[in-house]
Amino acid sequence: MRMLTLSAALAALVLAGAGAAEAKGCLKGAVVGGLGGKMVGHGKAGAAAGCAVGHHRANKKS
Repeated sequence: MRMLTLSAALAALVLAGAGAAEAKGCLKGAVVGGLGGKMVGHGKAGAAAGCAVGHHRANKKS
């Protein structure tokens, strides 16, 4: 439970500073995907997929 709390705090910290990142959406997506993947045992794969999806959604024209 302590690891989950630490991960959530780290994610909040990273998401707060992700607005100034040049890789649009990648950092935010990687954190969310990494945390989701960590829950099922595939943190690195989740981070990579989250980065790709986040980058795609940030560059998508509305």
